Amino acid sequence: MSPILKSAEAVGQEMVSLKSRPYQISPVDFYTTVDKTKAAFSKIINADDPGRVAIIPSVSYGIANVTNNIDLQPGEEILMPYEQFPSNYYSWKRLADTNGGVIKSIKSPAAKKKTALWNEAILEAITTQTKVVAISNTHWADGTIFDLEKIGARCREVGAYLIIDGTQSIGALPFDQKKVQADAIICAGYKWLLGPYSIGVAYYGPKFDTGIPIEENWINRHESENFQNLVNYQDNYKPKAARYSVGEQSNFILIPMQLQAFEQILDWGVHNIQNYCKELTKDALNELQSLGVDLEDGENRAHHLFGMYLNDRFDLQKLKEILAENKVFVSFRGNAIRVAPHVYNHQKDLEALVNCFKKLR
Repeated sequence: MSPILKSAEAVGQEMVSLKSRPYQISPVDFYTTVDKTKAAFSKIINADDPGRVAIIPSVSYGIANVTNNIDLQPGEEILMPYEQFPSNYYSWKRLADTNGGVIKSIKSPAAKKKTALWNEAILEAITTQTKVVAISNTHWADGTIFDLEKIGARCREVGAYLIIDGTQSIGALPFDQKKVQADAIICAGYKWLLGPYSIGVAYYGPKFDTGIPIEENWINRHESENFQNLVNYQDNYKPKAARYSVGEQSNFILIPMQLQAFEQILDWGVHNIQNYCKELTKDALNELQSLGVDLEDGENRAHHLFGMYLNDRFDLQKLKEILAENKVFVSFRGNAIRVAPHVYNHQKDLEALVNCFKKLR
């Protein structure tokens, strides 16, 4: 979870205050900031059509909209990397159990330098029996980068859906939808998109243009802008992804905060964020490797999120205690120690991390 931007915090406080003056909120306000937010996210992922973006409260919500509209046949496979984040698993498990499908989980190779081998294993596992590849750009535990362009091309060859959970990377690692051509991209806002909790965004491609959303709310219907005629019920949804937005999508506190965060990310530039993290961590990681810490080569992992692996000579419990004592905050994900720097980190933060490892010697 990222800290909130100071500018987004100020916007949030302003919008909380506005709720005390609801007479200042007009019908057009239900749409204008939402539309700007969709347009900004489209720029972040290099997609041309903001109409393909929906507002969601969580990744599980966005994925449920997808699984609700996939006709999985008995024996067809849903392929995913082993131990990916649960929000991109449980809905697929429900779909497979209900329809007689198969969850095919591709394990990480045992090799220390595993990225190329893992990507090869995923590509080889995609066959004409594959209905869906549900994957992220970077594995949430250790930052392993999955080659989404190659995986997307293979999906198109066999007619499989490519569904991406972008929460662990989009906003800090460049993403190009024109190259990847994913069928859906689901993102929580509270991580690398620097937004508040309980708001997110989702891109839905043409395969979902005639789908049924998981909830029936008024604002996603045709001509909902005409408040006077809302009781003239409409059978038709708004076009493209708008049908999949959550009820109360206009959230007058969270949406302006998320828009402010998007605008800041676009101003900084995602490439610049990733390059900053790369330069920030380079010397520290070289020193950690000299101390016996294992990690993937820089070209095969993300620089904003990566995993470090310890051999048996390290006392993991003692390391946790030292990190806590020195207020160095990392995450423990499976066998990996996950480090997630951003532009708010400085060289002294990485030096503090290295010093914690030195204290184990």
